[in-house]
Amino acid sequence: MADKAAAIVAGLGGAGNIEDVEACITRLRTEVGDPALVSENDLKAAGAHGVLTSGSVVQVVVGPEADTLADDIQDLLE
Repeated sequence: MADKAAAIVAGLGGAGNIEDVEACITRLRTEVGDPALVSENDLKAAGAHGVLTSGSVVQVVVGPEADTLADDIQDLLE
């Protein structure tokens, strides 16, 4: 799961672009510094079922593994 988390971090523009991440049932709700750095194609290649973007908020639909992925991403950001 750590590899998937790392691929999602890359798809969100890298660790430096991620300001916040939390799990919400089947989604990762993230806030990014620069939405232009987010790659929907990279996120889907990492296993995302969908990506919803509204300004600097990016929701990555990952299914029931959202909690685990959020924890793994937090570990990568520390």
